[in-house]
Amino acid sequence: MTDASRTTRADERADAAVNAATSVDGQFAAPVVDHGLAVATAGPLGPSGIDRPAGEASVTSASPRATGARRRLVDRRWFVIVGGAIIPVVLLLTWQFVSTNGLVPVSMLPSPEMVWLAAVDLAQRGVLGLYIAISTQRVLVGFAIGALFGLAIGAVVGLSRLGDILLSPTLGAIRAVPSLAWVPLLILWLKIGEESKITLIAIGAFFPVYTIVAAALRHVDRQLLEAGRAFGLSGLRLFTTVQLPAVVPSVVSALRLALAQAWLFLVAAELIASSMGLGFLLLDSGQNGRIDRIFLAIILLAVLGKLTDALVGLFEKWAVRKWA
Repeated sequence: MTDASRTTRADERADAAVNAATSVDGQFAAPVVDHGLAVATAGPLGPSGIDRPAGEASVTSASPRATGARRRLVDRRWFVIVGGAIIPVVLLLTWQFVSTNGLVPVSMLPSPEMVWLAAVDLAQRGVLGLYIAISTQRVLVGFAIGALFGLAIGAVVGLSRLGDILLSPTLGAIRAVPSLAWVPLLILWLKIGEESKITLIAIGAFFPVYTIVAAALRHVDRQLLEAGRAFGLSGLRLFTTVQLPAVVPSVVSALRLALAQAWLFLVAAELIASSMGLGFLLLDSGQNGRIDRIFLAIILLAVLGKLTDALVGLFEKWAVRKWA
C-alpha cells in the first residue's frame, strides 16, 4: 500500500469521526450564549458544561419537600419559638420561687407580681407609655443618624486607601473614649435638650457600623472585583453590583450591633440629663428606693431591645434575599 493511499484512508476516518460527533451534538441544544459570548456548550443534561450520568439527581437543587425528606426538628418554626422561650420561662419561675419563699428579701429582689403592679401603676398615671415612646424615639433617631454616617465613612475608609490613611487613626482613638466621657461635653455644647441625647446615641451607633463596614469592604474577594472590572464595571456601578452584595451580611450584623449600642448609650444619656424616659425611670427609682420600678425599667429595655433587633433581623432576610 502506497503512502498516498494510507493518507487518504486516514483522512476518511477523521472525517467520519467529525461527522459522527456533529450528528450527536445535533441532538442537543446549541451552545449557550450570554451577551454574544458562548459560555457553555449544552450537553445531554443542560448547559452546565458537565454531563452527569443519567438518573443522577442534583443535591443542591432538590428541596426537602420535593424529595420527601423530613425537616429536622431544629428547623421547625414551633420548635424555634418554644426553644427560645424555655430559658425566659425557667428564669421567671425561678424568680417567682426565690422571691415568694423568702430566700432573698423583697428589698433586694421584688416578686414578678410586684413588678407587674408597678407597671400597672405607672400606666394608670399615664407615664409608662410616654417613657417608652420617648426612649424608643431617641434610640431610633440616634441610630439612624449614627448608622448613616457609619455607612458613609466606613465606605470611604474601606474603598479608599487615602481615606484609610487619613481617617482610621483619628477614628480609632475616638472610638476608645467611654460613653460617659461624652456626657459633660455634650451638655456644655448642646445643653440638656434632645440634641445632646440624640448626639450621644448617634456616637454609640456610629462606631460599630463604621468599623465593620470598613473591614468588610477592605476584604472583598479580589477575584470578584477583577471579574466585575472585566465586565466593564467601575466606580459606583462596581460598588452596587459587586462590592455591596458581597458585604450585605456584614452590614446587617453591624446594624444589629449598632442598635444594641444605641440602647446602651440611651441609658447613659438619660441617666445624666433627662426628665423623662426609661433611663430617667431607672435613676428616679434608684433615688427613691423603688426596686420594683428598677426591675421594670430593665425588663422594658430588654424587651424593646429584642423587638427592635427582631425588626432588623427581618430586614436582614429581605436584604440578603434581594442583594446577596
